[in-house]
Amino acid sequence: MLAQVAAQPASAYVPVAMAALMCWVVYRRVRRNFGRQVIHTRKMAVRVGIFAVVACLLMTSGFVSLKLAEGALAGLVIGGALAMLGLKLTRFEIGTDRADGYTPNPWLGAALTALLVGRMVYRFAIVGTALHTGAAPAHGPAPGDSPLTMAIVGLTLGYYLAYYAGILIHHRRFKRQALGQAA
Repeated sequence: MLAQVAAQPASAYVPVAMAALMCWVVYRRVRRNFGRQVIHTRKMAVRVGIFAVVACLLMTSGFVSLKLAEGALAGLVIGGALAMLGLKLTRFEIGTDRADGYTPNPWLGAALTALLVGRMVYRFAIVGTALHTGAAPAHGPAPGDSPLTMAIVGLTLGYYLAYYAGILIHHRRFKRQALGQAA
């Protein structure tokens, strides 16, 4: 048995490692959609910066295909609009004995995560089938060339970019108001 495992090429383990990594990322993302979350302004600012860089890199897909960039841009815009709705549905708390926090609407974040995961599973199935058979899929665009996938990735990036930036802005404003009332 051990000899069979050792005989497997290292590339056979890449899909398993990627699946495990994706499960861990999805678990962390879903965990942040439920219950009270502590506001860590530095971590959140770093997240906003990372999401902004990734969104800019996503838009470079326009160098490959304009349709991919259009899908990504549409997703970013719609994601930003959904983030405004998400911010309206978020409850903020200024803690006296506990840290400042917020409680996000669980349905928006969970729906976006489910949409992204569903699309990724679908695309991996299409790409996996194409790689296994050695032929391009008979339906839809070539693997990795899907404006719909780019739109869903853009939707998720746009939502979390605008949502976390909005939380930082709202937290600063909310804290200023709380300090003004205390004085």
